[in-house]
Amino acid sequence: MNRNQFIKTSVGTGMVLAALPLVSFTDQEGESFDKKIVQEFVTQSHKNLDKVSAMLEEFPNLINAAHDWKRGDFETGLGAASHVGYKELAQHLLNNGAQANIFTACLFGKIEIVKPMLTAFPQTVHAIGPHGFTLLHHAEKGGDDALEVKEYLESLGAKETMIKIYG
Repeated sequence: MNRNQFIKTSVGTGMVLAALPLVSFTDQEGESFDKKIVQEFVTQSHKNLDKVSAMLEEFPNLINAAHDWKRGDFETGLGAASHVGYKELAQHLLNNGAQANIFTACLFGKIEIVKPMLTAFPQTVHAIGPHGFTLLHHAEKGGDDALEVKEYLESLGAKETMIKIYG
C-alpha cells in the first residue's frame, strides 16, 4: 500500500469510527424485565411446562432471559430444564428459539455436537453450568440417550457431576 492509499484508508476508517457513537447498539424499546418475572420463569423451567408455555406466550423474550441466583450463578430456562433432565421442557424451549449450548447437547446425547466442541475447546470438559452442574451431570441426566456422551466425557477425564460454587 502506498502513502496515498494509506491516508485515504485511514481517513475513511476514522470517519466510520467517529460516526459509531451516533449509532446506538443498545437503544431498545421498552423496560427490562422485572427480576421477579425472570426468576419465576427460570424456577418454573425446572418443573412446569404449562406455566413456562403461558409465560412465553405473554413474554416471548423470556426465552433467553437469565436469572442471577447469587454471585454470578446465572441460569436460563433452558439451563434449568437441562440440569434437572426435563427433556420435554428443554425441547420446547429449543423449539421456541432458546440458545442451544453444550450442556443441553450433553443432555440430549448429541455426540456430533459435543465432540467437535471439546476438540476445539478442550478445557470446556471442566465447564460448570448453573449451580455448579457439569457436562457429566447433564449427560447422566440424559440417561441411555446420552450414554455415548457420558462415556466420552469420562474418557477425557470428567469425574465430577457438580462443583461447589458457593462458599
